[in-house]
Amino acid sequence: MDSSLYTDKIHSAIVSASHPPAPDPDLYKPTAVMALFFFSREPALLFIQKADREGYAWRNQMAFPGGHVEKTDASARQAAFRELYEETGIVSENVQYIGSLGHFQTLKNRDIQAFTGIWNQEDEIVFDTEEISRVIEVPLETLWQTHIEKGFAGRRSRPGVMELTYPYDDVVIWGVTAQIVYHLLEVVGGILE
Repeated sequence: MDSSLYTDKIHSAIVSASHPPAPDPDLYKPTAVMALFFFSREPALLFIQKADREGYAWRNQMAFPGGHVEKTDASARQAAFRELYEETGIVSENVQYIGSLGHFQTLKNRDIQAFTGIWNQEDEIVFDTEEISRVIEVPLETLWQTHIEKGFAGRRSRPGVMELTYPYDDVVIWGVTAQIVYHLLEVVGGILE
């Protein structure tokens, strides 16, 4: 399947799906992330691994590029693109925006609005090693196979935080990032079958 066919199917699946709604804004601090698809050998998602620093709250965790919505951001979407640039050097002009995947809450009272798009790979990835140790390409097919093998696909309710993990090579995607991956795979996984 060529990338334009994948792009159309991903776009259609995300735009037509139902996504988790926003919680009470008085209870959560707004944050935003960008889940980027791209096509090298096969469809993949772009993740960052947080830096391995003593005392760093997100030490070694896998995440999508993102961060807090600042007062200067016109919207959560703008915050996601700003953070994407700050963390990876990817500019919004090189991302075909698809839409929001909805809202996901953390145990530390953060509401993460996840956005998605397709990156054309015309940027050189650059990042601050004090914050990020590496950028990782994870094939969509690998995530989908894990989703199926662990019995996540098609479940009536999302698995609990301890069960919901996506191992890949020497890392594990877990926590709220795994919740976003779970939802994303439930929405677009059918295009991989």
